[in-house]
Amino acid sequence: MDVQDDPAAEMAALYRRTWPRLIGVLVSIGGSRADAEEVAQDAYVKLLGRWDSIRRYDDPEAWVRAVAVRTLVSRLRRQQVARRALAKLTGRPAVVRGPDGDALDVAAALARITPAQRAVVVLHHVMDLPVEQIAEELQLPPGTVKSRLARARQALAPLLAVKEEVRDHA
Repeated sequence: MDVQDDPAAEMAALYRRTWPRLIGVLVSIGGSRADAEEVAQDAYVKLLGRWDSIRRYDDPEAWVRAVAVRTLVSRLRRQQVARRALAKLTGRPAVVRGPDGDALDVAAALARITPAQRAVVVLHHVMDLPVEQIAEELQLPPGTVKSRLARARQALAPLLAVKEEVRDHA
């Protein structure tokens, strides 16, 4: 029996092929491997229930990634709201650390932008997806994706600037 004739084998092959890449994207967006794995598992469970129709898609991986990224962004927004509320209640500001010293810390820099901006940055610059595909996967207008990318780049530029040391060779 060919893998294409066996839906369970087909889905298992998709899972094995896409799991590591999906976890990498989700960790890049959310920072937590535990959250990434939980969100990815939920996306694959949703895929199980819809596999008969999604297996006919040109790119079933894009469907799983879209579900996982949207779920993670929603979770991160709720966490941000909870942190802000806790900060107001306790009187302590919610602090997101930036890069320390001269070290270039991309994860810390990404943590300083919104989850929605982080998602489009990772999908565009790490996964190398075009704006139109990101818009489709995240169910956003292309202009919104472009706007989030521009705002994220503007916010990240000073955080990711590499300072070159110039030595006097006299």
